[in-house]
Amino acid sequence: MNLAATGLRVLVTAGAAGIGRVIAQTFIDNGARVHVCDVDDKALAQLPETITHSRADVANLADVERLFADVQRHLGGLDVLVNNAGIGGPTAKVEDIRPEDWDRCIAVDLNGMFYCTRKAMPLIKAAGGGSIINLSSIAGRFGFAMRTPYSAAKWAVVGFTQSLAVEAGPDRVRVNCIQPGIVEGERVERIVAAKAEALGVSPDAVLDKMVEGISLKTTVTAQDIANTALFLATEPGRHISGQAISVCGGARYLV
Repeated sequence: MNLAATGLRVLVTAGAAGIGRVIAQTFIDNGARVHVCDVDDKALAQLPETITHSRADVANLADVERLFADVQRHLGGLDVLVNNAGIGGPTAKVEDIRPEDWDRCIAVDLNGMFYCTRKAMPLIKAAGGGSIINLSSIAGRFGFAMRTPYSAAKWAVVGFTQSLAVEAGPDRVRVNCIQPGIVEGERVERIVAAKAEALGVSPDAVLDKMVEGISLKTTVTAQDIANTALFLATEPGRHISGQAISVCGGARYLV
């Protein structure tokens, strides 16, 4: 299987840490040129010279404009967009969620994906086609109590992906989304801790309950997600578009 990404010009949003950082490095390791954006100044400062970067909040239109000017300057065009940026949003019953917290979650997890895609699409078309990979979640497959803004956004990502795949197909742009399960790392630890506090139980109890609904009884890694993104963007994924691909160990429900 040829997973070479030699010469591909790739943008990864929220690519300085976590899943995005692993995705960026995986593309670099397979021959791509990669630009990332992030709001974490410390993480951006720790990136290797092989990865160019911008400080940008994808929910801010002015930041996105500057980001794509940087992409043009550093990469000279674009073949692959990985819309990875996202936040967990509030953990609370719907009547206790502040409207501003709802709005911020939707702004980052959904609006930011639109803002970046609308700027990326002309570049990818000009390159003769390419790939857009959106990060959804298994919360975009199942209802997720006390996480309604996050789940609503991640369900919307699937609709955005499938609709855009139909629209962009004639221009040889493939659009897919990845739906990670419980990904090991600091972000899930924070989510588990917040849910444990809201429910008045221990973090271990929350994680045990979450894993109960997974066929393989396991979490997944950021590298699992990065490998899937690489597959979708390279030759083996050339006929895959409009799909929501779960990398979750066989999740059957969320708690």
